[in-house]
Amino acid sequence: QVQLVESGGGLVQAGGSLRLSCAASGSFTSINVMGWYRQLAGKQREMVATITRGGTTNYADSVKGRFTISRDNAKKTVTLEMSTLKPEDTAVYYCYAGGVYTAVWGYRDLDVWGQGTLVTVSS
Repeated sequence: QVQLVESGGGLVQAGGSLRLSCAASGSFTSINVMGWYRQLAGKQREMVATITRGGTTNYADSVKGRFTISRDNAKKTVTLEMSTLKPEDTAVYYCYAGGVYTAVWGYRDLDVWGQGTLVTVSS
């Protein structure tokens, strides 16, 4: 199947920057949609940014202009560049993969999540 491993979370002061990276591995040739979601304690997980295999991006209104998502299809990675961070960006960030193409089974409509990485923005 697909495994996602995130890296890059940590503590940063308000106004600072962080980069989150996610590497995908497994038995697939490509992934349809990759992205980042975040979740605060006691709240629902929310979409931060997504990017399709073709490079089409989508951002939550709260991060537009501050965050940039990119992916490397050859390396099977997705990156979230976060700048001008605010305390309200504090959350556990999850890497997401939606839909995979496999050599044997063709397209498989599944959702895969990473283990999450904590981002803390201090005021």
